[in-house]
Amino acid sequence: MSGLELNKIAAAVLLASLIAMVVGVVANALYKPKLEIAQRGYQIEVSETSSSHGNQGPEVPVDISALMASANAEDGAKVVKKCLACHTLDEGGANKIGPHLWKIYGSAKAKKDGYAYSKAMAAAGGIWDNESLYHFLNKPSKFLPGTKMSFAGISKPQDIANVIAYLKEKAS
Repeated sequence: MSGLELNKIAAAVLLASLIAMVVGVVANALYKPKLEIAQRGYQIEVSETSSSHGNQGPEVPVDISALMASANAEDGAKVVKKCLACHTLDEGGANKIGPHLWKIYGSAKAKKDGYAYSKAMAAAGGIWDNESLYHFLNKPSKFLPGTKMSFAGISKPQDIANVIAYLKEKAS
């Protein structure tokens, strides 16, 4: 093979590379993808006026004292199992995603040591009594907008009362 043929082969390789590069630049200019992320994750549009049951009317006031009179702590222990994914209920329990709930009933809001509460919870003030626990466990984000608790809430009023009775039992 002579030097001239090697030059032709090298020129062909260089020309092919140049054509591929020019085609890539042109294609990128015509079909440039948008690489910036507009929003993180999948966004679900929720209107405040709609409810999860569809045919449910305006919110009916609940007589919490009547519910608490028929509350059963044993049934509350069954319902509270879904809370254990984020909380502990043992004496001296460690904080998880949420604070430990040992003796939470009757205690001041946002005052458990070693847990970083949301600004909304820290500003709430007051104590955890039947009324505040009921409304918080029913719809946390509605009762306390800005809370870190992402749980949707417990829908059945009697289940909420049973959980409160269980938390009362743990507080004594």
